[in-house]
Amino acid sequence: MESNAPIKEPVEKENHSKWKQWVKRFGVGGIIFFTVKGIITSTLIYFLGKNFWTVISSYFSSIFE
Repeated sequence: MESNAPIKEPVEKENHSKWKQWVKRFGVGGIIFFTVKGIITSTLIYFLGKNFWTVISSYFSSIFE
């Protein structure tokens, strides 16, 4: 028995890179902003985290003296 239902053909997706999608969504200015923001945030976390452990270790060493 034959079915008269239409056969669904797979829809072709356009191959867009992530960069093209991000540019389309955020614009060039947005990508530059998020990149600079990420670099600044990473730098602050690295240096403040380094200093944080120094402060904590000196605090605990002063308690146990």
